[in-house]
Amino acid sequence: MQAMQPIMMMLVMFGIFYFILIRPQVKRQREHQALLQKLGKGDEVITRGGVIGKITGVDESNTILVLELQEKVRVRVPRAYIEAKWEGKVPESAAKSAA
Repeated sequence: MQAMQPIMMMLVMFGIFYFILIRPQVKRQREHQALLQKLGKGDEVITRGGVIGKITGVDESNTILVLELQEKVRVRVPRAYIEAKWEGKVPESAAKSAA
């Protein structure tokens, strides 16, 4: 029975790490992927670099978005670089990752 104690302790530690660290991170990644898939023309977004713009176009491969920063100023951004939808305030996910 004494030989099983270290193994049981390691299993308990792994379980704690799984529920505290791994599971919430996977959930956030799934939510972010769902958000990226729903983006379309007209949505205002914020990039990981802090640039805020309105989506005016999507390329054929659906991986590059065209953001209009202001009138007649457009940039192409990979879809993966979009942090969140912009709703006039810093999204909670961006605020947590900056802290």
